[in-house]
Amino acid sequence: MEPLLLADIEAAVRSGWDADTTTPAHRPHWDPANPARDQCGVTAMVLNDLLGGQLIRGEVLVDGEQVDYHWWNRLGMGVDIDLTREQFAAHEHVVGGTVIERPAEFTRLREEYELLRDRVLERLRGRIPAAEAGADKGEGKGTGTGVGRTA
Repeated sequence: MEPLLLADIEAAVRSGWDADTTTPAHRPHWDPANPARDQCGVTAMVLNDLLGGQLIRGEVLVDGEQVDYHWWNRLGMGVDIDLTREQFAAHEHVVGGTVIERPAEFTRLREEYELLRDRVLERLRGRIPAAEAGADKGEGKGTGTGVGRTA
């Protein structure tokens, strides 16, 4: 079997983004020219399913005022992975970065997370055991969890 690279996971995640994986409020504004926009929470959760590590949440500031939160992942040795950082315009700044617990239950975005997770697992099918189990059964270590407010 061909080794699975981080680039393969990134490609699977990016190919799974669409208007239906972003927050409902953002859907009318979703633009394929900036597909990462408003995908950070669901993306961080899917990467956490696949790679483990920690979930990190920072604040998004515009003119010094907090307007939202931004989520990304931290793997061992302090390596950060943020597949959605490019979503921000020059006037939007992500500050801070606090380790947060993976939410125990969905409060929002459950459907969006499950949709992205299933797309990623389908693309990776046959490459990792978790992809086969999760895609076939709708299960995985991320099932039943959710994300909070996302950027």
